[in-house]
Amino acid sequence: MSGREQVNILLFNKWDTTQIAITDPGLKTAISLKPAVIPITFGRHEHQRLKKADVNIVERLANKMMHFGKKYAKNTGRMGGKKARMLNIVKTAFDIIHVETGKNPVELLVKAIENASPNEDTTRIVYGGVVYHVSVDVAPLRRIDLALRFIAEGVRESTYSHPQTIEEALAKEILLASNNDMGSHAVKKKNEQERIAMASR
Repeated sequence: MSGREQVNILLFNKWDTTQIAITDPGLKTAISLKPAVIPITFGRHEHQRLKKADVNIVERLANKMMHFGKKYAKNTGRMGGKKARMLNIVKTAFDIIHVETGKNPVELLVKAIENASPNEDTTRIVYGGVVYHVSVDVAPLRRIDLALRFIAEGVRESTYSHPQTIEEALAKEILLASNNDMGSHAVKKKNEQERIAMASR
C-alpha cells in the first residue's frame, strides 16, 4: 500500500471528536477536542498560564469529578487521585447517553457545557471602606471551569447516600444540561449566578 493512510483517532476507540461544532463563539478557543484514545496529559499543562485550554474537555471533566473531598481540600477523600476509575465512569456514562439518544455523547457534553457556562458573575470591590458587589463578565476559560464544576457538583449531590450509580447520574446530568433543562443542577446554578449578577449591575 503506497502512501500513509490517515487513521482517525477515536475517543475511547468509539467517539469521533473531529466533526463536533462548538456553537458558542466565546468558547471556541477554550474547549479542546484534541483527538485522543484515552485523554490523559499527566498534568503537563500545570504551571503554564492558560495552558488548560489545550487539555481535552473529557479529561477536564474527569479531573473535576475527582474533587470529592472537603471544600478546601478538594483532591482528598474517597475519589482523590483516582483518575483511571473516573475515566471509566465517564466512558460508561457516554455509553449510557449513546444508548438513550443514539447521538455522539461528546457532542452532548459540549452542548451541556455551553448551556451551563455563566456569562456573568459578581465580584467584591472595596471602595472607601464600603464593599460593593459588582457584576462582571466571565472569561471563557473560567466559564468552562464553572460549567464543569456545576456538572460535577450535581453528580456528587445526586449520588451521595443514594442508590443511583455515579455513571447514571453523570449521563442524566449531561443529558439534562444539553437540553437546557431546569432539572439539571448545572443549568440551575448558572441561572442562579446570572440572576444574582443581574441584580448587582
